[in-house]
Amino acid sequence: MYLTLNRVQELPGFRLRLPLLRENQGSYQTQKSLLGCPKMPQSLQLQQYQRQAMTSWFANNGRGTLKMATGSGKTITALAIACELYQQINLQVLVVVCPYRHLVTQWARECEKFNLQPILAFENVRNWQSQLSTQIYNLRSGSQRFVTVITTNSTLIGDGFQSQVKYFPDRTLIIGDEAHNLGAPKLEESLPRRIGLRLALSATPERYFDDDGTQSLFDYFGPVLQPEFTLRDAIAQGALVHYLYYPILVELTEAESIAYLKLTRRIGRSLLYRERENGTVGDFEDNEDLKPLLMQRARLIGAAENKLTALRKLMATRKDTTHTLFYCSDGSQEVGQRSSLRQLKAVAKILGVELGYKVSTYTAQTSLQEREILRRQFESGELQGLVAIRCLDEGVDIPAIQTAVILSSSGNPRQFIQRRGRVLRPHPGKERAIIYDMIVLPPDLERETIEVERNLLKKELRRFVEFADLADNAGEARMKLLALQKRYGLLDI
Repeated sequence: MYLTLNRVQELPGFRLRLPLLRENQGSYQTQKSLLGCPKMPQSLQLQQYQRQAMTSWFANNGRGTLKMATGSGKTITALAIACELYQQINLQVLVVVCPYRHLVTQWARECEKFNLQPILAFENVRNWQSQLSTQIYNLRSGSQRFVTVITTNSTLIGDGFQSQVKYFPDRTLIIGDEAHNLGAPKLEESLPRRIGLRLALSATPERYFDDDGTQSLFDYFGPVLQPEFTLRDAIAQGALVHYLYYPILVELTEAESIAYLKLTRRIGRSLLYRERENGTVGDFEDNEDLKPLLMQRARLIGAAENKLTALRKLMATRKDTTHTLFYCSDGSQEVGQRSSLRQLKAVAKILGVELGYKVSTYTAQTSLQEREILRRQFESGELQGLVAIRCLDEGVDIPAIQTAVILSSSGNPRQFIQRRGRVLRPHPGKERAIIYDMIVLPPDLERETIEVERNLLKKELRRFVEFADLADNAGEARMKLLALQKRYGLLDI
């Protein structure tokens, strides 16, 4: 079965066929496997779901989005597609676009396993532009067979990179890693339209609060390909490890409860005003006026003081625990008056100073060189834990993680899906992971605010229940949540 592809189909002999997906992946070793050209590692055996993903992408004319659970091998699947394209049509250029710098270096390590010699195009344009333009020239003159370039989202939109894209040949594949980020307007506009072969990778391609951005992403890369590979699938097939889930219920302080009640009242009044004006309440997500109030409420919950007390109690009896990740709030209830790193610093002090736990912080300000050192120290056990905000949410591959303590999560479901996948990656000797999740209990509310709170809590509870349902101790975890569900009449979740 032969399949055509927009620009590519105009070239003689340039058609895609379904991959053979041979049992012996070593059969890719042909005379074409020159230095820097895609070649499957001899030891690599693709899993059945990875083969299905490849087949679906080829069947969709070289377009599509792979929605696969975090940690289930999207990178390997994507590079296997590049190898197959090189065999079929002499693919000439592979472009990988990542949201963060540390993912560029991570992709580079994986690419090298596939015989590729990538150009790392990020930060100072002088560090890579000349190298890229020279290799593209060599490609066009016939003195080079293949070019691999890995870049960041921010570099993609810059003039330096855009000036080179127009010289890329038709036999180019673009891979968008953590592709949900590329649905943002400026990034989506910068995606090269003349590249026909397109592959998006994300466990959560749908953009939060942004249906238009989600559609733009699918319009460019192609739809989510079937079958999706869910977290349940990944655990069942051994792609991710099993886990235990322990919700830790935390009360607000008196001052926090008062602030929480005030915010809930304001949210309720805003909803009531909207109902009077429009005749309908609508969804919280559709109400632009509510977003600042909801963000304030989320920051208050994220930075709840008693989480530090709960952390101290949890870790005081676990001083020998290793390979632990601590996820902190990235904001506070008094924005501008308190540092957004307040909780992170407090957690690091409790663990490192009070309890003698060997930890280090890991933030956006941590340099790439230092991040690599921390990763190695963490994997070796020299560091018992990393205290992070958001930069360990997406794409970072540290499979040695055995335990996660989640002090704060945003309302965005992508974040907890990414985090859970981080912790569940297989690693030698790692039979099961452990997740501790701090859940703030809302204060007692009066009658007019209880319904507002019920609606606000509904989506948050879904996250906790999903965590619980897929855990090995599902019954125990669900019982911990039962009182909260009863209190707000949410037993149907």
